[in-house]
Amino acid sequence: MQAQAGTSGFDWAVGEEIVIASTSYDHNEAETRFITAIGTDSADTTKPKLTLDSPLVFKHYAATETYGTDTIDMRAEVGLLTRNVKYQGDPETSPKNKYGAHIMIHYPEDESCIGRILYTEFFNVGQAFKLGRYPIHFHVIGTVAKSIVKGNAIH
Repeated sequence: MQAQAGTSGFDWAVGEEIVIASTSYDHNEAETRFITAIGTDSADTTKPKLTLDSPLVFKHYAATETYGTDTIDMRAEVGLLTRNVKYQGDPETSPKNKYGAHIMIHYPEDESCIGRILYTEFFNVGQAFKLGRYPIHFHVIGTVAKSIVKGNAIH
């Protein structure tokens, strides 16, 4: 179910997973939730209103503050984690062993290798304590000027 017109181009759907960033000094206060309903704010129908699968545990600061002539709008970032294509490590052993899937693009330094990884969800990826075993790794292939990594969700 897609969000309806009148929600400022908002295209998230019921069932998708989001992350709400921490607004404190503790990065562990970021929270993930699933969207269970989408509506609009009754005061401003251009603003979407999300219903989540469970209440948030931590406070996420949101306010507009003015310092002299500067006004700062401070709010938690919210990101969509769900993508149509999902690349993942083993759901049972990867988190426990910190040893997940990874993509390595490698060719002998002549830049003829091109990698394009767009709008993909990466889950249980990367290998802790292993040099070069990041979720996405361009290994010794020059400047990779024709390659692109864009719009991905890594968690």
